Amino acid sequence: MTQQTRDELGDILPADEFRTASEAIVANIEQVIEGKTATVRLALAVLLAEGHLLIEDVPGVGKTKLAKALARTIDCSVRRIQFTPDLLPSDVTGVSVYNQETHDFEFKPGAVFANLVVGDEINRASPKTQSALLECMEERQVTVDGTTYELQSPFMVIATQNPIEMEGTYPLPEAQRDRFTARIAMGYPDAGAELAMLDVHGGADPLHALRPAADAVTVRRLIATVRDVHVADAVKQYAVDLVTATREAPDLRLGASPRATLQLLRTARAVAALDGRDYVLPDDLQTLAVPVLAHRIMPTADAQLARRTTDAIVADLVHRLPLPHDRRSPYDTRSTGNDDNSRSHYEPRGR
Repeated sequence: MTQQTRDELGDILPADEFRTASEAIVANIEQVIEGKTATVRLALAVLLAEGHLLIEDVPGVGKTKLAKALARTIDCSVRRIQFTPDLLPSDVTGVSVYNQETHDFEFKPGAVFANLVVGDEINRASPKTQSALLECMEERQVTVDGTTYELQSPFMVIATQNPIEMEGTYPLPEAQRDRFTARIAMGYPDAGAELAMLDVHGGADPLHALRPAADAVTVRRLIATVRDVHVADAVKQYAVDLVTATREAPDLRLGASPRATLQLLRTARAVAALDGRDYVLPDDLQTLAVPVLAHRIMPTADAQLARRTTDAIVADLVHRLPLPHDRRSPYDTRSTGNDDNSRSHYEPRGR
């Protein structure tokens, strides 16, 4: 993945400015999405980790609305693609058109030339069109007719799909799923949030009145700050052990890739920063294991017959894998000792 340098992103933000900016983004999105703070924060964490988000859930729970609310909250360029069976790769990446006046070919940029690209019902497009996103998601560039065009920063693809109605759809191949940093599900709102939704959304859609809470410059500085979050060697080893466990699990015929390890650590940095820390804990990796790893792995036939989901398999691996010896966790019932001493290896560094 092509990444910008520190000079291109800008200076890191002080802790209080980072907190103010990130909380403003979350609060702005929650004007549209009620009762889903954890989901909204994870979507923001993926953006700050320079990744891409796959929102997979049943119809009507706000998948596209979350994507559009995040896009409108950041004062950046936004393009929406409605994926359909007749959508062409050139509609996504762009095409060279002959100009009668200049007697030469002229490149017309496609929908991916934006900071945030919202792909609605991505699994309704043909595999040929789905593959048009592969280069831009990994390398932040598009190659058309032998010419490479760099994409803007920040750049994020937010795709939605419905896992229930599979008629007339094309499941995402493994290579495509592996490029999504995390997969989340909106879930149904609780009774209180649904009741509040009737008041907020009953008369008019609050999405139309949503105003930006940050701009591209601020987002780039937030990304630079996240990159500066410290990761101890023990936590890095735990991330490698966690991903390796998916490759050795008897219930899986395909484990997570090295790209998954990298994106797990990047997202953990973002989650730690959103929690007000400048260091990553093993708990961050445990929290992110299911959304970051579960969509990349493939269960065996026996596991599918037993109706074991990839989410359940990853969650089981998290509980079984020993934690770093110098950090206790709510998931670890085997370790004993003084928590204050066990935290010392992960104390924050001074900025």
